[in-house]
Amino acid sequence: MTSLAQPESRLPSAAGSEWWRSAVIYQIYPRSFADASNDGIGDLPGITSKLDDLLELGIDAIWLSPFMTSPQKDAGYDVADYCDVDPIFGTLADFDAMLEGAHARGIRVIVDLVPNHSSDRHEWFQAALAAAPGSPERARYTFRDGQGENGELPPNNWESVFGGPAWTRIAEADGTPGQWYLHLFDTSQPDFDWSNEEVREGFRGVLRFWLDRGVDGFRVDVAHGLVKKEGLPDYTPPADAASMGGEEADVPYWGQPGVHEVYRDWHVLLAEYDGDRALAAEAWLPSPAKTALWVRPDEMHQAFNFEYLETPWNAPKLRAVIAESLAAYGAVGAPSTWVLSNHDVIRHASRLALTGESPQGSGIGPRSEVQPIPELGLRRARAASTMMLALPGSAYLYQGEELGLPEAVDLPDDARQDPTWFRTDGERYGRDGCRVPIPWTADGASYGFNGSGASWLPQPAQWAEFARDVQRDQPDSTLSVYRHALSERRAHALGTGELEWLDGFGDNVLAFRNGDVTVIANVGETPVPVPGGASVLLASAPLEDGAIGSDTTVWLETAE
Repeated sequence: MTSLAQPESRLPSAAGSEWWRSAVIYQIYPRSFADASNDGIGDLPGITSKLDDLLELGIDAIWLSPFMTSPQKDAGYDVADYCDVDPIFGTLADFDAMLEGAHARGIRVIVDLVPNHSSDRHEWFQAALAAAPGSPERARYTFRDGQGENGELPPNNWESVFGGPAWTRIAEADGTPGQWYLHLFDTSQPDFDWSNEEVREGFRGVLRFWLDRGVDGFRVDVAHGLVKKEGLPDYTPPADAASMGGEEADVPYWGQPGVHEVYRDWHVLLAEYDGDRALAAEAWLPSPAKTALWVRPDEMHQAFNFEYLETPWNAPKLRAVIAESLAAYGAVGAPSTWVLSNHDVIRHASRLALTGESPQGSGIGPRSEVQPIPELGLRRARAASTMMLALPGSAYLYQGEELGLPEAVDLPDDARQDPTWFRTDGERYGRDGCRVPIPWTADGASYGFNGSGASWLPQPAQWAEFARDVQRDQPDSTLSVYRHALSERRAHALGTGELEWLDGFGDNVLAFRNGDVTVIANVGETPVPVPGGASVLLASAPLEDGAIGSDTTVWLETAE
């Protein structure tokens, strides 16, 4: 298949200068970005229609959350066909048009790949249900006999990330109770068995399918899952463990050594293609040092820095995680990545000013004891983003954060769609609040999301004040702060720079130099004077009598 038009040169870059080392990558959650078909669900033509807005924002690449054929039990993370587009998002021709439009604007495209599990509607799983225990069809997935006198108990005590048991028992072809299959997520998401060479070869084909179309890389979902510990031993996570892992213990279904073989194999495959194609890992691990194992020179190229995302708005803790990240990733020759929001966590315009703790994956809703403080949250979010975009390495933005969107807390119960909400009987709200369709215009149906007013999740009335058309021409708007930051980041080559810490500003201030830019983030309450002889390049909030106020980040340039 002939590749479509590509951005810039498709020749490999010199080692150490690949595009993904310093790129700002914008995550698009397709169903909530823009809806060209007016059915209430965002789609690929909708994305194509907004590419000029992304070009204006100044990002380098987009990452598309799943758009492949799926029953949508988990918003597309339950894939039934890895080599086609789900009709709700359009067609392969729509994908090609979107890809060509992005590349024509110099924007690269990364697509989401879900290799830990498929949908239960995938032809392989349907064949497994029809086949006998011990068959090649069942060997592609993690089927096991149950425990107990008649196999009535699950094979072990593992719990699903979404709540409830991680095992479901099937009925055999003759109607008798049969084997159990593993699903670390929803019952509709059976886990593959990655010790099976047929599974490995199948995914090589999937990679080639999209690489041949011209994609620039893959974000790999649950990259630390895939391989399970031999014997599938019982495991009970700590009470305060994050839903996707990250605790220090040896978790038999997260971060097993065998998973690295998979990504070494994929690394070789991607290297056959021109243009520095990239692999980005979603791997929830205990520390940057552990995560760095995923981005050694012969494995993946990037790994999301969840340790950074989960760090509170606290200067010493932020300095520690930034320093640890730069050291750990640098030790293996990889860039550090920085991220504050995505489709699985409370938006940072709310998360950074909560009245208490909210465990990752639990979400917040109208009856939560923990609630955000809106004005404080937005101020901190702008400061945190301004600081993040000055760090060397690659940064990820989540759609709508450039508008300062908060978490949509007041969604009605009957509108919720996250499996977490249903599998916990409403005890955990889940992730719907960060997935609400974003606003493009203050007026009009669905705030410009489409022309019909339909929306798969209801949009809050406050969306009007965050709309892109309202913010575009306001010099102090959140959108303007992001656009200015991305422009100056590029102009001063901050993504490929080196960080030098600056001391003497107090315990509640984070200060560093990257190239010719000095960054001061005031995380405390006492105003910080702007150093003499420095001019302000960018500020997340207006200065207060020439000083950097509380929860404000500034970029400074010193005259030669």
